[in-house]
Amino acid sequence: MSTTSESFQRFKLKKVVDTLARKKGLHTELITLYIPSERQMSDVLGTLRTEYGTATNIKSKSTRKNVMDAIQTVIQRLKIIPKPPPNGLAVFAGAIPHGAPGSEKMEIYLIEPPEPVNVYIYRCAAEFWLDPLREMLTPKESYGLISIDRSAASWALLRGTNLNIIKTVKSGVMGKHRAGGQSQRRFERLIEQAAHEFLTKSAELTREYFEEIPDLQGIIIGGPGFTKETFAEKGYLKSPLKDKVLGILDTAYAGEEGIRALVEKSEDILRNQRLIEEKRLVQRFLSELARDTGLATYGEKQVREALDRGAVELILVSEGIDYSRITVQCNSCGDTTEKTLTPDALREFEGKVDYQQCQKCQNQSLQIVYAQDIVEELGEVAKETGAEIEIISPETEEGKQLLSSFRGIGAILRWADQG
Repeated sequence: MSTTSESFQRFKLKKVVDTLARKKGLHTELITLYIPSERQMSDVLGTLRTEYGTATNIKSKSTRKNVMDAIQTVIQRLKIIPKPPPNGLAVFAGAIPHGAPGSEKMEIYLIEPPEPVNVYIYRCAAEFWLDPLREMLTPKESYGLISIDRSAASWALLRGTNLNIIKTVKSGVMGKHRAGGQSQRRFERLIEQAAHEFLTKSAELTREYFEEIPDLQGIIIGGPGFTKETFAEKGYLKSPLKDKVLGILDTAYAGEEGIRALVEKSEDILRNQRLIEEKRLVQRFLSELARDTGLATYGEKQVREALDRGAVELILVSEGIDYSRITVQCNSCGDTTEKTLTPDALREFEGKVDYQQCQKCQNQSLQIVYAQDIVEELGEVAKETGAEIEIISPETEEGKQLLSSFRGIGAILRWADQG
């Protein structure tokens, strides 16, 4: 039996948040309710009944009706839930306009979040309150990266898959002076003084960029030569930042190029970071393809065929794909078929019920009876077949390659295809 990956949970939550953010009420009539796991459901129902009574005082007849209907809809749904799930529950309900006034339809969403709900709150507003869910989507851990030598230094922040280069500065430190005698010694002193001032300034910038980051898990320092060790160990970097140094690594370059090399060389240190995990997963997939082992396939059709055989160990899906998996039914013979459509093709299909012919009875009378985001649909199929699914960000180099070269869907197989 497969377990749902954190990346898939985050993807589903992000899709829900995006959907809810687009929902707007005509007035202050959309209900938001967050319920922590320890809250008794009887207390929640009591709160809702109190709010229902308060809503009878709303002056606007339509707003009063919509608010009371939304509260009653939530009450009916929660009555059949004996207690909140382990991470609590988020509930959203309200009359959502679908065009002109009077087109409102009551919608309700019950979400079991991937992290514990820490607030118990009821709100009624013109839009849903989504901040607690958005907070769950924000990566909690970050790492400071510094690439430094005598010529330049760069600072970056790695949070999840996002690598943000904060600043690059040039040192202005001269190279070695070739003159001899007193002149050489004088220039060497000047060079050492300039290097000292550069490292002192670099330490000040490190404090400025990293000291106030509450979730900073550590700092990794890299660069060519011995400047990085001098900077980290000879009194320039002070506690508490010095205590956060996780590693000092050799790279061929400093500056921005050195930062990217530092990410590559920090794999052991950052093994739990999503950026490194995604690189590892896609590189494993690419390695199987390059060695022609038969243990990797790509493209939606090929991956679905492997899923049907139960041969998939792991599906890699780019977060950048934007397709819908739909079920189409013929109004004449009742035959159903599944299709994958782009957003444009889906809109065209929805606008033209009869634009495709039924393959069974040849009548042009098709309609969409079910539509779902393809990533969520593949996640459900993966769960049914015991496969894992990982969502790959298009922000990394490997993620870009998965999206552009392999149409955003790849799989690592349990056994080689004998066909």
